[in-house]
Amino acid sequence: MKVVPDYDACEANAVCAGLVPEVFEVDDDDNLNILVDEVPDNLLEAVRHAVRSCPKAALRLAE
Repeated sequence: MKVVPDYDACEANAVCAGLVPEVFEVDDDDNLNILVDEVPDNLLEAVRHAVRSCPKAALRLAE
């Protein structure tokens, strides 16, 4: 699975980065960075939670 961000909708609230910093990062310029190409199996449930928790629904998971 991979994380697909909608950068137009993202407001860099960093909820995702707070939940799974191994996968999400918001840099000093308020840009969201996805740190992995594929979500590791051991982080998949946490990433699903982060996707659901995004206040702007700017994240989704794709195969």
